[in-house]
Amino acid sequence: MKTSWYKEPWAWLVFMLPLSAVIASFTTYYIANHNPDTLVVGDYYKHGQAINQDISKVKLAQKLGMKFNLSMTDDQIVITPTGIDKKFPLLNVYFYHPTLANKDFRLKLTQDADGNFRSALTKAISGKWRITLTPFDEQWKVQEVIHLPSNGAIALTPDITDAN
Repeated sequence: MKTSWYKEPWAWLVFMLPLSAVIASFTTYYIANHNPDTLVVGDYYKHGQAINQDISKVKLAQKLGMKFNLSMTDDQIVITPTGIDKKFPLLNVYFYHPTLANKDFRLKLTQDADGNFRSALTKAISGKWRITLTPFDEQWKVQEVIHLPSNGAIALTPDITDAN
């Protein structure tokens, strides 16, 4: 006795394999169009020039002896200059999250009476971060990858390998 084709399990298996490929392709198409890749740089030449400029800023920070210690609690950040006697009115502090750009933030800090740069934090910061310190005129740059929370002070020194 013959059975109808739709009652055969092998027929459904043969139909399901191409159907799953079609569903997967539509899913891939949707993901690709709604989550664009932000890592591609449109003007790569200008970007390369900016990297070279950043390296020269790090070299200047090395030449000037810029060194800092970063201390952080749940509600406060304190940056202490350790390698310099020079005073500057404003310190730009940039925090870059390695994967989530919406978590990036920056602080503009002025020195207190002790010579430290401090600021209150609105939320606790944890995980891996790239921190960049520059003066108000952005002549030099100190950049470091840090892991928070940390026990004790974190030394921030100009390093060419962290410049890009």
